Amino acid sequence: MTKKVMLCCGAGMSSGLLAQKARKSAKKQGLDVIIEARGESEVPQYFDSIDILLLGPHYANLRDEMSEMAAPYHLPVLVIPKEMYGLLDGAGVLKFALDELEKTGTE
Repeated sequence: MTKKVMLCCGAGMSSGLLAQKARKSAKKQGLDVIIEARGESEVPQYFDSIDILLLGPHYANLRDEMSEMAAPYHLPVLVIPKEMYGLLDGAGVLKFALDELEKTGTE
């Protein structure tokens, strides 16, 4: 089953680069994962079609608000670790998302 991961930052630019690297990592590993990036204002309209939402570390203050909005969809909302985000570690972000989905039983 395809997993859908969304990365969120202000305008989707830096998270877009990170999503691109994560997609390359997923493809290289033969994983069935869709990874997209969106700006903060766009994210809620996708809650019903994604499996996990990852916020850029500079948006950590939005985690509670996003978690509350995402709760009816049983959607995990996490903050990407600063080091991973800063290094644009696509493979790390992919693993971070998939590990969380496995933990929450939504894999």
